[in-house]
Amino acid sequence: MIPLVKLLEAALFASPRPIPVEELSALAPEASPAEVASALDTLREHYDVDGHGVELAEIGGGWQILTRAEYTEAIERAQLAARPQRLSAAALETLAIIAYRQPIGRTEVEEIRGVAVGSILKSLQERALIDVVGRAEGLGRPLLYGTTPLFLEQFALRHLEELPRADELAIALRPAPQPL
Repeated sequence: MIPLVKLLEAALFASPRPIPVEELSALAPEASPAEVASALDTLREHYDVDGHGVELAEIGGGWQILTRAEYTEAIERAQLAARPQRLSAAALETLAIIAYRQPIGRTEVEEIRGVAVGSILKSLQERALIDVVGRAEGLGRPLLYGTTPLFLEQFALRHLEELPRADELAIALRPAPQPL
């Protein structure tokens, strides 16, 4: 394995979060962006071809070494991996509204959900899944919320365009036909 590939592997192994290409490039300033991209491809291929229990994945706007999906359940059963605390149904619904409609204000979220969401917004901010991304132009200039890179990481998304489309969700949520 070439030195740049080893350097990237060491940095990715040591990091608890996805690392953007710009940060990886700073590890070896003499390497061109194309060389860094090639080294990442080499590393990903190494994990894929040689049959490792981990893989190199592009998620959350960066690169991260992750456990292969087929081993996740066994590792979780053995409680070897730190699992993020589960979100309530209300928090997931609020998070989905923000993800699909961002930037969006608290009032708009409350209109869609039909209930107050102040404490849920606070909880989602504390978990770093959402953050304030600006202010609306209306009366009082209310805060606008959007998702964070940690949201992308937690849901294994490279970017928001990977969220299911609304029409796909409508089909998935349609009740199953009842047998006769």
